[in-house]
Amino acid sequence: MNSNPRRISVIVPVLNEQELVIPLEETIRRATTADGVLEIIYVDGGSSDNTVSQAAILDAQVLESAKGRAKQMNLGAREAKGDILYFLHADTLPPFGFDQAIINAVDAGMEAGCFRMKFDSSSRFLSFFAWFTRFNYKLCRGGDQSLFIKHSHFNDLRGFDENYQVYEDLEFIGRLYQKMKFKVLPQYVLTSARKYEQVGKYRLQYHFAVIHLKNYLGASPEAIYAYYHRYILS
Repeated sequence: MNSNPRRISVIVPVLNEQELVIPLEETIRRATTADGVLEIIYVDGGSSDNTVSQAAILDAQVLESAKGRAKQMNLGAREAKGDILYFLHADTLPPFGFDQAIINAVDAGMEAGCFRMKFDSSSRFLSFFAWFTRFNYKLCRGGDQSLFIKHSHFNDLRGFDENYQVYEDLEFIGRLYQKMKFKVLPQYVLTSARKYEQVGKYRLQYHFAVIHLKNYLGASPEAIYAYYHRYILS
């Protein structure tokens, strides 16, 4: 029986991630040390592969959503029963004991936060940028670092802005920094470098910097997505 009343809902937005669902589930369960995880919710955005069938064989909840991580994560949050929400990308693995670390942070008065991050790559270039995730500044944040937040505070902020097809994590975290106590936990999530390998690490980092600048200068969600689609997806 769990002696701590706090329970975590892990929410994972997925889209064509059939190869990652089961390894992620196994990692989450191995990394859970305090019986702090109440449920794991996969929110599918219309996969054309076997993501849904792979997730369905797990002891986890599977929801079907309109495409878009903001929409998917908001749906997961609406269905979640835990008093802490933990948003995790399918290609990011949480550290051992992540549940207890999150619960301890919330018990200490932290209302939201993330972990430091490492890439599954030996690239010094990527390691350099990952090193900055230890600093508690908005500029150093990203969705791949995962995100925990008290469920009630997520509702107070009205969740992710569904106008954003990309950059939804950073838009939301920007609002968090304005309103709440944010904590960067010392443990590391391990995230895939696959996007950097597909696009090119220098090229992708450059385009991410341009997207940050566009957002800072007031670009609309549509303009940010148009840039992302043209230079990263194409």
